[in-house]
Amino acid sequence: MKRLLLIISYTFFALSISAQELPVKKEAVFQDGEILKYRLKYGFITAAEATIKVQNSDLKFDNKPTYKLTVDAQTSGTFDVFYKIRDHYDSYIDKTDLLPYFYQENIREASYRRQDKARFNQDSKKVVSNRGTFSTPTTQTFDLVSAYYFARSLDISKLKVGDKFKLNYFLGDEISALEIEYVGKETVKNKLGNIRCLKFSPSIKPGRIFKKDSRLYLWVTDDGNRVPVKAQVEILVGAVTMELTSAAGLKYALAKD
Repeated sequence: MKRLLLIISYTFFALSISAQELPVKKEAVFQDGEILKYRLKYGFITAAEATIKVQNSDLKFDNKPTYKLTVDAQTSGTFDVFYKIRDHYDSYIDKTDLLPYFYQENIREASYRRQDKARFNQDSKKVVSNRGTFSTPTTQTFDLVSAYYFARSLDISKLKVGDKFKLNYFLGDEISALEIEYVGKETVKNKLGNIRCLKFSPSIKPGRIFKKDSRLYLWVTDDGNRVPVKAQVEILVGAVTMELTSAAGLKYALAKD
């Protein structure tokens, strides 16, 4: 089951492109009250579900207002019987530049437990967590959740098929980089309708989870919201798909055919 959650992590990062390459829009494409729900399927079986929320926060960092971004992920059905997961993530980001100030996670996976907190000091290029201090290569480094929302507000109007970009992120007690390729446009059939999408392919590392020739694909709405609609990847045994099942509080209408 940890393999499935790692795939969720890749998916959240998939459209997170370096702001040194592409500018952020003047306004965030999301708003307070947005709630997105996803279903993770292993073959035809629903294995896990996730809910992602945006809220105005009362907390200020450096005397600046913030959004509180929350992710809750849990196993479902048969998977919940054999390997129960209840994971919770919070990220507090600046309302203007959307960079993270503070991140925390509470991981409960069967008998495994992990709690972590991290403070992002972008100007000094450091991330300070309760597990150590980590130097970053740029003044824009993200956590699992903030990367997802930052990416959605990027201006990608000039992207061409085959363009590649990189993002720096903090995950699993280290700073890593992810490369993403823009593949093109496709329409995705979803329970919410036929949705026009932009298609991306993030880099993945073969090993215990992925096949040597596996590719991860992510479809994101081709509208003002830039909401991930679907992600799909082959693993060593079978394939995993993540699908959007519900979208409330969106700032713009979905790009439906």
